[in-house]
Amino acid sequence: MNRPFTVLVSSAGRRVELLRGFRDALAAAGLAGRVLAADRSWYSSAFHEADEGLLVPACDDESFVPAVLDLCVKHAVDLIVPTIDPELPVYAAARERFADAGVTVAVSAPEAVTIAADKARTHTWLVETGLPTVRQATIDVVRADPPGWPFPLVVKPRFGSAGIGVAVVHDDAELDVAARAGEVVVQEVAPGREHTIDVLVDRRGRCVSAVPRRRLEVRAGEVSKAVTVRSPTLEDVAARLAEQLPGAYGPLTVQMFADEDGGLAVIEVNARFGGGFPLAREAGADHPRWLVEDVAGLPSTADRSAWRPGLVMLRYDAAVFVDEGDAER
Repeated sequence: MNRPFTVLVSSAGRRVELLRGFRDALAAAGLAGRVLAADRSWYSSAFHEADEGLLVPACDDESFVPAVLDLCVKHAVDLIVPTIDPELPVYAAARERFADAGVTVAVSAPEAVTIAADKARTHTWLVETGLPTVRQATIDVVRADPPGWPFPLVVKPRFGSAGIGVAVVHDDAELDVAARAGEVVVQEVAPGREHTIDVLVDRRGRCVSAVPRRRLEVRAGEVSKAVTVRSPTLEDVAARLAEQLPGAYGPLTVQMFADEDGGLAVIEVNARFGGGFPLAREAGADHPRWLVEDVAGLPSTADRSAWRPGLVMLRYDAAVFVDEGDAER
């Protein structure tokens, strides 16, 4: 590439480690360039970690896409990296508009984003595709057949994210309370231990990396302690899912339970980088670099086995300090 390569991390929020990963990716790929952060709020830690922070409207505002497009043209952005669930359908629907401006958005096609965002559709698609999952039903179905749905059960918002509203219920009273949250789905409790698999899909729809990490502790819906686990079974199922998900591209996270007898159950799919992805990158799965290489047309250094199992991540809080007077400038 004969000019600087520019990455824009969208809805950057607290994703400082992800932003730094893309900065390191440019250096590793031998590319001069910058990593920008876009957010609706000046009070974003990643906004101030970036080479430049850019204020944009909320992603559900009709002015969001035109505003981001204008910034992409102004700053010669090559790659946009979405980070939160609400913006995924917006970017997915506008992929061609960005492509016409020479910008690649690391987001899957609308169909894949819709399947991942809707837990009812996720379950239907998993069953139809022949991928392992748990039994799932609506509240009404569960209430109509108590013997068929013994407690405990897991209740989740149909369109929720970040673990918000997820509850394990142990009796009818708790089920009634969980049902008040709105439209929900009910799942059997999956046996075994929960894993998140960080996946990267290239432009041709091929899974180039799948790294399982076993959850050890979760805080506020985001993993705080985890360990990378070498598991050909988990990796193969995640890769098969990614390559069959219609229009998958870029980062995905697959949540899956695995028991000691080899049983597997996919419970969720997210069409973005997971909050715990820095562990996979530190272990050697350099998804930011491989994504940049793919977009820049460079020879790929991607290697599905190039990561270390047994690496533990123990996250802690850090702070960014800025002068509030700068917000008025």
